[in-house]
Amino acid sequence: MTSTVPPRSDRVESKGLKDGALGLISSVVVGVSSTAPAYSLAASLGFIVASGGALLSGVHAPGIVLLAFIPMYFIAVAYQELNRAEPDCGTTFTWATRAFGPVTGWMGGWGIIVADVIVMANLAAVAGSYSFTFIGGFGLPAVADLADSVLWSTVAGLAWIAIMTYICYRGIELSARIQMVLLSIEVIVLILFAAFALVRVYTGTGESYSIVPALDWFNPFGLDFGSIIAPALLTAIFIYWGWDTAVSVNEETSDPGKTPGRAAVISTILLLVTYALVTVAAVAFAGVDTKGIGLGNEANANDVFTAIGPALFGDSVIGHICILFLAASILTSASASTQTTILPTARTTLSMAVFKAIPEQFARIHPRFLTPTWSTIGMGLASMAFYLIFTLISSNLLNALIGSIGLMIAFYYGLTGFTCVWYYRKTLTSSFRNLVMRGIFPLAGGLMLLAVFIYGTIQFAAPDWLTDDNGNNVTIFGIGAEAVVGIGGLLLGVVLMLIWWARRPDYFLGRTLPRASDQTTDAPAPASQTPAA
Repeated sequence: MTSTVPPRSDRVESKGLKDGALGLISSVVVGVSSTAPAYSLAASLGFIVASGGALLSGVHAPGIVLLAFIPMYFIAVAYQELNRAEPDCGTTFTWATRAFGPVTGWMGGWGIIVADVIVMANLAAVAGSYSFTFIGGFGLPAVADLADSVLWSTVAGLAWIAIMTYICYRGIELSARIQMVLLSIEVIVLILFAAFALVRVYTGTGESYSIVPALDWFNPFGLDFGSIIAPALLTAIFIYWGWDTAVSVNEETSDPGKTPGRAAVISTILLLVTYALVTVAAVAFAGVDTKGIGLGNEANANDVFTAIGPALFGDSVIGHICILFLAASILTSASASTQTTILPTARTTLSMAVFKAIPEQFARIHPRFLTPTWSTIGMGLASMAFYLIFTLISSNLLNALIGSIGLMIAFYYGLTGFTCVWYYRKTLTSSFRNLVMRGIFPLAGGLMLLAVFIYGTIQFAAPDWLTDDNGNNVTIFGIGAEAVVGIGGLLLGVVLMLIWWARRPDYFLGRTLPRASDQTTDAPAPASQTPAA
């Protein structure tokens, strides 16, 4: 049994979520696990190093990872500052509406929703395939072979979405406990992988193609921005994406005005350390050649760890166990992120529904579990539908999703940076701290992401930007599929927004979530929440 609560016209006290359920550590765990470190690296590192069979960043991949951290950190600071003023689970949707008005706010919320729905297809595909790979590693080759079956991998992927949707439906505390276990497995295996690879390289027991790390790897500025840095950054941004989940559960944390923002910043820093270590180790051991296990080999791009694992760990019993752990880390990573991707989307739609920006049914809260009902289940069903559609059309289109998601991430993260500057524009010069944390950092982050969005779109639109296993261009209407999916997803939001505006204009007329363009105080404003029934 659920209930819908009509929102008041301005800020009110509670949306009915379970307050105080998460502390700082739990929030950091949610933020880090949402990025799916092992899966993100496995699925993205190859595309950072090369694209279309030609080197992109090459050995400078660690530099791209470091460069991508800069706008991520700046935007995390923007999230922290905006959350101080208004800890609302709608995050970008709510803040952008307050700063720029309903149209910009609605599109910010849509950016979150469509990015999360799309990435679920990738996560489900990986979780489904690796389920068979992991189980088959226990001496069941017939089961392992099912990983290559589109049918059975899709069935398993759909099952993962259903399971994680149910866990999110049952409560935020259960979700956090499961994340703690899954993330622990993931991080331990990644550290093991990096240590093993670096020890072999530095002791001279690596392969003939192994390379001793150099400081120059962290300097990407000798590369061309438009054709190399921007597209590589879009992919690198993808591996950081997800830490904002720590802020989207702000109404369920202790001290919601401070804890979520701190968790977001801490999450980005922890991710930088993890990614830098693993990227250096992978490049050093496997090299960047376009043949063999090289990270530049297009055949390895979708999963670099599977390509590297056998050569790194060998054929011994211990080596086999290590390879099994590596598969387990990617499985736990993808499944954990499947769960945590549902959390921010459900809370974004909850907030949008409370303020009548979408149908009010999505504002319903379960009276016992204190979680969004329609929003959580709706996210699961939408993800399943999208996953099925893309799989039925062509499994090659799933490869186009990472770049397209990068465009959407750059869109709504960048928008949040600009929102922070405009929201606090009247108090930026009140102190040096405010000028930096509410002005310079968020603006720099927003501008960097805007530049990456523009240049990335131009590159992704090239018909030959992405090719399939047979060397054929992956296009839609003759345009690069990554650009079409990314821009098309945002344009779909414009159409849906106009339809809802015509049907229910209250939000768009500022009646439910008024613009706060005259924010002149540093004091945190009351949270935009709605009382539970």
